[in-house]
Amino acid sequence: MSKHVARKRFGQNFLIDAQVIGEIVAAVAPQRDDLVVEIGPGLGALTGPLLARLDHLHVVEIDRDIVARLRQRYSPERLTIHEGDALAFDFGALADTAGKKLSVVGNLPYNISTPLLFHLAQFSDRTREMHFMLQKEVVERMVAEPGTADYGRLSVMLQYRFVMDWLLDVPPESFDPAPKVDSAVVRLIPRALEDLTVRDEARFAELVAAAFGQRRKMLRNNLKGLVDDGLLERLGIAPTARAEELTLSDYIALANAVK
Repeated sequence: MSKHVARKRFGQNFLIDAQVIGEIVAAVAPQRDDLVVEIGPGLGALTGPLLARLDHLHVVEIDRDIVARLRQRYSPERLTIHEGDALAFDFGALADTAGKKLSVVGNLPYNISTPLLFHLAQFSDRTREMHFMLQKEVVERMVAEPGTADYGRLSVMLQYRFVMDWLLDVPPESFDPAPKVDSAVVRLIPRALEDLTVRDEARFAELVAAAFGQRRKMLRNNLKGLVDDGLLERLGIAPTARAEELTLSDYIALANAVK
């Protein structure tokens, strides 16, 4: 087949650095019968090395040309291709059908990485671990501490569900075409269900989104109509504080205290 041209609308930057590929596969450390799903296999930089260690691999791919290439290269006995958008894919159903927890891996498209992380967080109870290549700036936000400029909605929502490890940095020249940004690989391990102490997760998500809605405003303004000053003060939170000053524990306490 002719050379595949990376498509900007799919945020395609193909990993070509053998050392980085080796390090990612070593971090994933797949066992033969693991249930592994690769998001956006592209030209197969990770697909081949993963299949060398696995009996079977699942991939989610939206680009029809790449799907055709994968079908040509791998038999359905080794590779199941789920053609479509990862943002709409039911990862939980795959885990339920297989009767085991998922390991998810991928070089995530930069243009959908944040919504995709929120989508994947819904399936944390059926996930063993995730390893992703992301824009370095996104990883900085994921692992950010309270009181820093990078700390925001993504930090709070992901830190609630996962323990995260920043594994390695990846320079632009590790890709073709080379992106204009640095990348990084991060591991996400779901927290135990007993550690997830929020009583109403929809309310928690709403509060966190509202708190960070306008970062420069005080909490009392961003949370108007949801939380009053009295409740904030009872929880030891200053109504004049800004969203990035609150810890994950503060947000959990706040969500559980709202009637």
